[in-house]
Amino acid sequence: MAWEYSEKTKQLFLDAVHGKPGTHLGEIENPDGLGEHGSIACGDAMRFTFRVERDPADATRDVIVAARYLTFGCTSAIAASEALCTLIEQGRLTPIDALQIRNTDIVDFLGGLPAQKIHCSVMGAEALEAAVFNWAQKRGVDLARLGIDVHASEQEDGRIVCKCFSLTEPYLRRKIRELNLRTIPEITNAIKAGGACMSCHQVPGGLQDLLDETWGRSPASVPVLPQISLPGTAAAKAEEPALSPYQFSKKVEQTLHGYIRPLLRRDGGDVEIIDIKDTLIYCRLTGSCQGCAGASQTLRMLVEQNLKDLVDQRIRVIEV
Repeated sequence: MAWEYSEKTKQLFLDAVHGKPGTHLGEIENPDGLGEHGSIACGDAMRFTFRVERDPADATRDVIVAARYLTFGCTSAIAASEALCTLIEQGRLTPIDALQIRNTDIVDFLGGLPAQKIHCSVMGAEALEAAVFNWAQKRGVDLARLGIDVHASEQEDGRIVCKCFSLTEPYLRRKIRELNLRTIPEITNAIKAGGACMSCHQVPGGLQDLLDETWGRSPASVPVLPQISLPGTAAAKAEEPALSPYQFSKKVEQTLHGYIRPLLRRDGGDVEIIDIKDTLIYCRLTGSCQGCAGASQTLRMLVEQNLKDLVDQRIRVIEV
């Protein structure tokens, strides 16, 4: 299933990767502001740099005259980065004025984004915020005195909730409120939290707890998962007979079709079993997952880990 990108999104992406004049893919040497967000290990990362025209009397009146980005990500990540740079340069914004740009402004500029790709616009806004904080440090601008909080300490000081993407509790609480996120899928679409191994979904202090504490607990917020017995515990081993090779393969297939594939299909991907040998599962990713930079992470954290949890801890998934 192909993403339904707007024509503007596709054109911005093509212009950027082909280096068309007026695009912004690149990096400013010795920038006045530098900010990063995301992680290459997690599949999306952005480095944002800008240069200002300095005001000789008042640093808060510096104007951003050039903005550039290096983005490791998909079509929407690159297009969203282009949109951010264009909004800033065309508006001749000061760094402080640029902080008013929200991810919704980027989405509107692009003519919309698929729901599962909203996190790409959030990534640009977060990288911009980090770059403005960097500029303020260099120029001696006291952002706190101006009533501006760029949340510089969130990632360093907070408890890690989503370990796959290293996202902290203070950051998640802020984004849940800022973006009006009401469900775990909405959180994943917006900022990717919980999108890999999913172990942070329902654990104490996890994503559902943060949602409940922010908006109040709703019975509808409690997901109904397939009723698959979890081996590995002493009770399960005592109650369940050993699976035959046929039973083992059927349980793998049932888990794949009933739980794992729907999660992948939500993002336009899929997985198929090529062969099963003992506890080795040979799989091939398809759809948008095929050839994705985060494919190996998806196989390990989503496919293999769920098969381990729901079928047998000895399982290893091999990509073919």
